[in-house]
Amino acid sequence: MTSKAAAKMHSSTPETIALREDVINYARDRMALDPAPLDGPQTLKFLQKHASGTISEKGLGGKKALKVFEEVLAPACISTDHPGYLSFIPVAPTKAATLFDLVVSATSVYGGSWLEGSGAVFAENEVLAWLAKEVGLPKTAGGVFVQGGSLGNLSALVTARHTAIQERKKQGQKLPKRWSIIASKESHSSLKAAARVMDIDVAIADVDTDGRLRGKAVLEAAKKIKDGLFAVVATSGTTNFGIVDRLDEVGSAAKKLGVWYHIDGAYGLAGILDPASEHLFKGTEKADSFIVDPHKWLFTPFDCCALVYRKPALAAAAHTQHGEYLDTLTDGGDYNPSDYAYNLTRRARGLPLWFSLATYGVKAYRAAIAENIKLAHQIADVIRDRPDLKLVREPELSIVVFEKQGWKLKDYEAWSDRILKQELGFVVPSSHNGKPNARFAIVNPRTDLQLLVRLLDSMDEGK
Repeated sequence: MTSKAAAKMHSSTPETIALREDVINYARDRMALDPAPLDGPQTLKFLQKHASGTISEKGLGGKKALKVFEEVLAPACISTDHPGYLSFIPVAPTKAATLFDLVVSATSVYGGSWLEGSGAVFAENEVLAWLAKEVGLPKTAGGVFVQGGSLGNLSALVTARHTAIQERKKQGQKLPKRWSIIASKESHSSLKAAARVMDIDVAIADVDTDGRLRGKAVLEAAKKIKDGLFAVVATSGTTNFGIVDRLDEVGSAAKKLGVWYHIDGAYGLAGILDPASEHLFKGTEKADSFIVDPHKWLFTPFDCCALVYRKPALAAAAHTQHGEYLDTLTDGGDYNPSDYAYNLTRRARGLPLWFSLATYGVKAYRAAIAENIKLAHQIADVIRDRPDLKLVREPELSIVVFEKQGWKLKDYEAWSDRILKQELGFVVPSSHNGKPNARFAIVNPRTDLQLLVRLLDSMDEGK
């Protein structure tokens, strides 16, 4: 490529100006859809036929590339912001958050250091301080926005172990041959993944009949660990059922054991904003760290996890990277977000949430989350009244799990495929204790009772 051709990619030529308008128009039209089409996956054969050859020495040109995305690639992706997207944990960003996500990219904001992005870091820290206050941590708490809950949990546990190592060295104690954490059998899979990365063990604590981790179970699990326990992890809203562990009891048990207390609130901790559900979160103030994913239930685009520490300095001691080219940052004493998790280069991914909160106010967020929880209980009442349906557990937050009498996995799969093709909803089968079931994960304020009832009705169609 000639230098002239290379410069053209970064210049405001007539072509790039026209492309800018095309892209903005596409984004405008997409956001104006009410709702956006649910769409669905395509086969590899189809995509190879219609979208291969886009990468070449010459290039397609922006207009053609955008057309391939608009007409082939985008329709082959399920719209996670569709009201009928009820599988896994959906995403439902506000209009303000989506718009500002465009701004973050357009302004090339770097969020790794105070020196390079102090304005962005300040705004992100305003959000982190608000979250810490809601949870009950002191004003000195702080942290960082990372990619997702898996990275957030990993970084918190790395900090916890590093703190335990330093404390043992300080006390002149030997380090254990193996380090361990305690988590419940219904905790998120990311904890086991983090354990593999860290080469530590996970001691699984039993849950009660409602799926909650209790303090007594933590203490019982600790008896089986000879040495090396450094953290207890509670779940504030399990992914499968939306159940909140007894956070107060678990926190007390962690303190009794003298270990770090981490709360995985990736999905459910946002429920603390609902005044009617606030009592479920008693004990969050005991946490040494917690995570919550704004791209799950705080109406922010992918990808965004808030990781907050009671004592941020402990995280900095564990994660700060050192190198000659970094000396100007690490020796400056500024608040560098890259120092508080396993990351260095980072997008200022907390800004869309900041803008949305600043635009609409926290009160609107409280109302939206409260409506989701209310809707979950309303559809649970409908399920309870239908003789062919059965709740697997009573809903606590905004996840409803139920069974259809006589259905096997193939029946749930056929129903799931049918409603996706109809663009009615996306509800993949789930399971509990080896039995298949259906699961509504409600985090979109635009999901309503009428749609959920329609989905239940559809289970009897197509036979």
